[in-house]
Amino acid sequence: MNKKWAVKRMTVNLTTEEMKKLQSYCASTGRPATDVIRELLRTLEVDNAESSEMETADSTKTVASSSKSQ
Repeated sequence: MNKKWAVKRMTVNLTTEEMKKLQSYCASTGRPATDVIRELLRTLEVDNAESSEMETADSTKTVASSSKSQ
């Protein structure tokens, strides 16, 4: 089966509890975390204006988050 994957990569910082929950779910379903996260993202509802903007956005645009010093 030939799948086309996007070339974007994302790092997500999770709390220990969030990671345990994800790992537990993945272990019980036998699914990889990447698939679970993709499925959850697909279920998000966005209004039509945001959806249109996302479809026409430049594919090289990236989203960055700021880090807080501890």
